[in-house]
Amino acid sequence: MNVDIDAVTGLMRSVAEAEILPRFRTLGARESWEKRSGAVVTVADERAEAALSDGLADILPGSGIVAEEASEAAPETLEALNRPGPVWIIDPIDGTANFSEGKACFAVMVALAVDGETAAGWIYDPVAGSAAVAERGAGAWRDGTRLRVARPAPDAEMTGAFGWRLNKDKGFSSRFRGRTYNKCCGFDYLALGEGRTHFAFYRSLKPWDHAAGQLLHAEAGGYSACVDGSAYRPGRKHQEGLLLAPTKRIWSDLAPRIRRSLGM
Repeated sequence: MNVDIDAVTGLMRSVAEAEILPRFRTLGARESWEKRSGAVVTVADERAEAALSDGLADILPGSGIVAEEASEAAPETLEALNRPGPVWIIDPIDGTANFSEGKACFAVMVALAVDGETAAGWIYDPVAGSAAVAERGAGAWRDGTRLRVARPAPDAEMTGAFGWRLNKDKGFSSRFRGRTYNKCCGFDYLALGEGRTHFAFYRSLKPWDHAAGQLLHAEAGGYSACVDGSAYRPGRKHQEGLLLAPTKRIWSDLAPRIRRSLGM
């Protein structure tokens, strides 16, 4: 399915400039709140999501929408990802906690799924004004530069993005050069695609957090799958954690170690 890649990038840029950046480090006391314990949402998330939803529907008439805030309020909307046809997946601000704390580590993420498979993905860094784009079979690019994952390396030279439980297991985490913790999947995926981080593991697989980035990583030459060996699909229920690595060989080495560490 053909879609105007540049039109989507332009929409993300304009929405960020209109709804997100003017509120960065200027949020009022009533403009951010917890939608559930530990999960922050802001007026910028809501305004950006509404604008992106309207704009993407105009770019591809007849398409469905799965957007973070709307889908968390009405989880049944996620079923659109398992039906035929095109569906937009929207994360208006990935890294909202960082955004609300005035930290410049947040991103806007959009993916287009067609018949349940991710066909294209965008990650936009509003502060840097930088866009990364991936199309299935056409590679991944950031501001015109082709993205490539890191070269294979031994454990002692690799940096990974993984959660506190794996970090607490020193038998696992101490084998690596370092761990990144951005609290922003978008920034994790940019680091993976640019070869600045070697691998990442995610237990929680909400589609707006991973659809765009998983495709970007694949198109940058990486290998990924759920740790039970099944292929990642943004709408598939009951997926085990997603592991992304530079090569299938490294993935095959890391996956059983992660499963053992987490008792999966």
